[in-house]
Amino acid sequence: MELPFVMSTLTRRGLLTPGSPVRTFAQLSALRRWGFTLAGELRQAAARDPDRIALIDDTDRQLTYRELLDNAERLASSLRTTLGVTVGDRIGLLCRNHPDLIMTMVAAGLLGADTVLLHTGLAGPQLAAVADEQRIRVLLHDREFNESVVALGAEVIRIDEARVADLLHKAPADARVDPPQRDGRTIMLTSGTTGTPKGARRRTPASFGPLASIIDRIPLRARDRIMIAAPIFHTWGYAALQIAFALRATIVVHRRFEPAAALAAIEQHGCDAVFAVPVMLQRLLHDVPAPQRPTGLRVVAVSGSALGGGVATRFMDRYGDVLYNLYGSTEVSWAAIATPADLRRAPNTAGRPPHGTRLVVLGPDGEPVPAGQVGQIHVGNELLFEGYTADADGRDAPAAGDRRDGASVADRLRGASAADRRPGLIGTGDLGHLDADGLLFVGGRADDMIVSGGENIFPSEIADLLAQLPQVREATVIGIPDPEYGQRLAAYLVLHADETLDAEAAQEYVRRYRARYAVPRDVIFLPALPRNATGKIVTRDLPRPRGST
Repeated sequence: MELPFVMSTLTRRGLLTPGSPVRTFAQLSALRRWGFTLAGELRQAAARDPDRIALIDDTDRQLTYRELLDNAERLASSLRTTLGVTVGDRIGLLCRNHPDLIMTMVAAGLLGADTVLLHTGLAGPQLAAVADEQRIRVLLHDREFNESVVALGAEVIRIDEARVADLLHKAPADARVDPPQRDGRTIMLTSGTTGTPKGARRRTPASFGPLASIIDRIPLRARDRIMIAAPIFHTWGYAALQIAFALRATIVVHRRFEPAAALAAIEQHGCDAVFAVPVMLQRLLHDVPAPQRPTGLRVVAVSGSALGGGVATRFMDRYGDVLYNLYGSTEVSWAAIATPADLRRAPNTAGRPPHGTRLVVLGPDGEPVPAGQVGQIHVGNELLFEGYTADADGRDAPAAGDRRDGASVADRLRGASAADRRPGLIGTGDLGHLDADGLLFVGGRADDMIVSGGENIFPSEIADLLAQLPQVREATVIGIPDPEYGQRLAAYLVLHADETLDAEAAQEYVRRYRARYAVPRDVIFLPALPRNATGKIVTRDLPRPRGST
């Protein structure tokens, strides 16, 4: 990325203001030694602003950047000496947003261990499968998930918040950790509904370029106060943490998102920005009657699913023109950002690609289509994911764009179409179009995947699971529009003669084997599924649940 753009953006956002020469030198030295990893970003923040509040949680516990770094180093030392954690080990994190989660992520990076961010909605059997496939050696979990972790094998060391406190207590007060032989990697899970979720390796930024691309479009500033409401195990919540450390921001986290409590904390702590997922906007609109607009709030940045149903306009009408919507995926990081002006003009737009991002809409021949024509969305930028962990042969997949037996990662994801083999680009799996002014509009998935509340769901996998019930003769599951979550699942079941089954029992069966967000909200019983002459189910002829649009 062009150096003038990066320097200009960092200056505009207050990152290059003069400071103590000693602290500035220490800040740059930390980045030189540790790179732009999460641990490196925390070290540079602690070097430049050691006494600035880094974290505030929902108990009003506060940690300065110096204290957060000291705790992370002590925890890393204790993980190494007490549990034998070393370079390349994998630490799973099954946690809501709180300081211990963040501290452990940094501690793992200090040791060169990989962190696997686990969805808190994973069912016990699914969690066990993920732990096995991702080769998790240590699992940090909140106490509320004690029942879920029972299914894990004895080879996984399980620790909860009490054990973290004990590990910190046992560590020497002056613990220091040198840079590991290799950087620890962060592994995000993709869909939790297609059997075992896949792990996608996040690429470590090589410079300030990716940060500059985001804050050029989303006006975040150095030393802002930022509430991270989006789950940190989610791609967007994790990105928020990276950005906040880079900005030396004060971060406010709550274990659970409660709209009234979030608004009170935003006002109490003087938050300048909030990172959220779209369903949280719905709750801020519907669960808090006529709230007072928080003073000083400049940015509400959302990502994870579409802003449907006029949410963008209604939200800005109530809270001001502060809404920024980032469209992206685990694989491509970001593709486009919509500003408040974009959303006022076209509330359903995904915006424009930020500086340094290449976005093209390709036809079946792999060539760009004209403005207004629908095609497959493909993206190229500095943070394309590095590949999936644990291929079917047990090895990690190569980085994006690498080749194995003539096929790229994108080829294996979506088939070897001409479009997917364009160098430096990965398809998002979505269909969409660009208008004459370059605004992107996303029409939907290129396959049958739906996005509900920011989570990817494959309806066919849920249908296959329901078909295993002995009472069920046929099953199909589709995605339908939902005003709160964007989309939701509806299941259609045909029972064997003389069999009975109620909707609650079917939902509980899915809940037992899949994440909670994969449970169909609607279960409809039919005498037969509508099929065409070739036996294919005609989904448009399925009756829609009452209240759907």
